[in-house]
Amino acid sequence: MTDLNRLSAAEAARRLARREITAEALLRDCLARIDARETQVRAWQYVARDDALARARALDAGAVRGPLHGLPVGVKDVFDTYDMPTAYGSPIYAGHRPASDAAVVALTRRAGGIVLGKTVTTEFATFHPGPTRNPHDLEHTPGGSSSGSAAAVADHMAALAFGTQTAGSVIRPAAFCGVVGYKPTYNTLPRAGFKNDADTLDTVGVLARTVEDAALFASALAGRPELRASAAAPARVGLCRTHQWDRAQPETVAAMERAAARIAKGARVVEVALPQAFAGLLQAQLAVMWYEIAHNLADEYTRHPEQLSPALRERCEKGFAMAPADYESAIALGRECRARLAEAFADCDTLLAPSAPGEAPAGMPTGDPVMNQVWTLLHAPCVTVPAGTGPKGLPVGVQIVGRIGDDARTLAVARWIQALLENG
Repeated sequence: MTDLNRLSAAEAARRLARREITAEALLRDCLARIDARETQVRAWQYVARDDALARARALDAGAVRGPLHGLPVGVKDVFDTYDMPTAYGSPIYAGHRPASDAAVVALTRRAGGIVLGKTVTTEFATFHPGPTRNPHDLEHTPGGSSSGSAAAVADHMAALAFGTQTAGSVIRPAAFCGVVGYKPTYNTLPRAGFKNDADTLDTVGVLARTVEDAALFASALAGRPELRASAAAPARVGLCRTHQWDRAQPETVAAMERAAARIAKGARVVEVALPQAFAGLLQAQLAVMWYEIAHNLADEYTRHPEQLSPALRERCEKGFAMAPADYESAIALGRECRARLAEAFADCDTLLAPSAPGEAPAGMPTGDPVMNQVWTLLHAPCVTVPAGTGPKGLPVGVQIVGRIGDDARTLAVARWIQALLENG
């Protein structure tokens, strides 16, 4: 059997558990894909070839270790790894070797996963891009900051990878690269050992090619089997164009309309307008993000300013200059709107919202996270699924948003919607 790297993670896990394939064979197909494409896509900061092969052989020789047994995983290079470099997308940390694994990396190993290597991140998971290209068109961005993870999964180098989201860094690159991105409810997955940007926003998420795979991965890490619920048709889906709808490009408008029409064949679709108070959340998210990033990068900004990108230095300066009262006001608005989010859902099971303004832009700027920032501040679970292509033939996604803490239902509905969109 060839091209094992093209199996879904869930199917590979089933075959590995039945010993129909070996972890080493699966890993070698992933490595062969990396060898064939990495010079073009540039998704990886570091590939742990020898260590990963040794781990695969050990897994093949022993008992099945857990739900991720033998699955190769890409780790975004903002998570510490004790056995490989961790640079956080910055020259300041070139060659840095942490003493321990980040919590989610350790949990991956405990569940039987194989850490294939470190995927490229933007500078400190902000906006200054790394070298990664969109595998669908190398002249376009893969998005950010989880650029390498999205590209590696889209290009069949790994079925699973980690992302993080402070603004739109899981959902946007997943949409641009035509894969599934899952940003859980805030604090569902532990952040220990992750180079954090903004404590009240940072969320560990996952990238995969199917919702089933994303649920498998997150469930194994969080110890929540309910996240793996089967696809479930919702009773009602709220079509939520958000207060940022004027930023939606024609391809996103069309994708939302197509998705709503198909969903309406199996569920009731109703228009949902977010309360007017939510209109201020975009500016609130920006205030919280840059205030907290500036303070969390105080050492790097103070001791190594020349090694920060000019854009990040400028944003840190603005964060330091922000009045604490303005920051507290933004925090308060986020808290108020989280308390009102259930009201915004009315009696809908989930909301359908844009994943990104449109297709991935040409060049390497990572794109606009405007369709994601409000949901990140609200701490709501979000899943993006592929929803066709735009005029340049690049992927476009739609986003399924759930109530805070209602991740199992959000994933189940997203799984149903992905199947619906794939099958027409």
